[in-house]
Amino acid sequence: MASEWNQDGFGAGAEVCELFQLDLSCLVDGEIDEPASARALVHLEECATCRAFFDDTRRCVRLHRDVADPERLLAHITSLTGSALYAKASSFELVHKLATIFYQLGKAYVLAGTRPDWLRTHVFEPAVEVDPIQNEGQRFVDGVLADLDPEAPSDVDWGHARSMLNGRLKEIVSPVEKGRRLLEEAVAADPSHEEARLYIAYLHAVEGKKLQAAREFGEVFDSAMAESNRGHAAVQLGQLYVSEGDHRRALSYFRWVSMAGLEARDERFYFVLFNIGVMYAQMRDQRRSVNYFRALLDRHPARRDAVQQLFAAASGLHRAIDNQPGFGERLVAACPELFHSGPANGSDGHAA
Repeated sequence: MASEWNQDGFGAGAEVCELFQLDLSCLVDGEIDEPASARALVHLEECATCRAFFDDTRRCVRLHRDVADPERLLAHITSLTGSALYAKASSFELVHKLATIFYQLGKAYVLAGTRPDWLRTHVFEPAVEVDPIQNEGQRFVDGVLADLDPEAPSDVDWGHARSMLNGRLKEIVSPVEKGRRLLEEAVAADPSHEEARLYIAYLHAVEGKKLQAAREFGEVFDSAMAESNRGHAAVQLGQLYVSEGDHRRALSYFRWVSMAGLEARDERFYFVLFNIGVMYAQMRDQRRSVNYFRALLDRHPARRDAVQQLFAAASGLHRAIDNQPGFGERLVAACPELFHSGPANGSDGHAA
């Protein structure tokens, strides 16, 4: 039977298409759930009318975003002049942002599943709140997909990234496994993402895979562009050697952080002086141990309460002091502040 056509040129199926057009509009704006998205995309492949509608809607959205964001407008103008270099840089920035979103979520899940107390006290940058960052990630990926030229080559499967953020995470029950998967996604998107690599290594250390953790921390220490990430890797390598009882090798990594100037430039690395003092105490070098504890208190007076907590919690250090005649008296005389401690909830190691 011949199709009936209305005055707008749409066939008898126009009413059905209007429903799909609502879904497609939501798809462009990133406001559609996974099942509706799948249905809309299937229909899009089959219906030329809706495909034209989608292309028009996407062009309008791009225009609106360009007007609202001068950097996006500059990107499009530059692309019109044929600047492949700018396009490559923009692509790299998008990939790095995706990797960072995966990293932030992965870090939050790993810490929640391994050391919840670190969420407040023992990380340089507190873990993000999962829901807001996951929502931000969904909007970001949907925006990239709306702008993406389907014919252009890409190093990232943005559709996979969207499904990961929109639903696949819910299928993973364990926070640690969620964190592992997200960190792996971060490194898959951007193999040079140093922070994600650090937390994958940290997760291996927590799971007792010390050789693998040492190898991965060592790779970051050798190759990281950010000196602070080299510092984090050095601290974690030192902690691994402490757990093996190799205080001399641990000391070499802790001292690297101090000699590189990180402790002087970044207050958050203060604890490295404490670790060095502990290592010298374990090696029965009382003079150097006392000198480092004194230097720590003098250089970082604002951290005195945190240092007192570290000292109160360091059971291995207390055993070393008790086993060396005169050590306790020498330490009390030089560093009396250490012995006015609050609740013992510290640790010798820190993470990024």
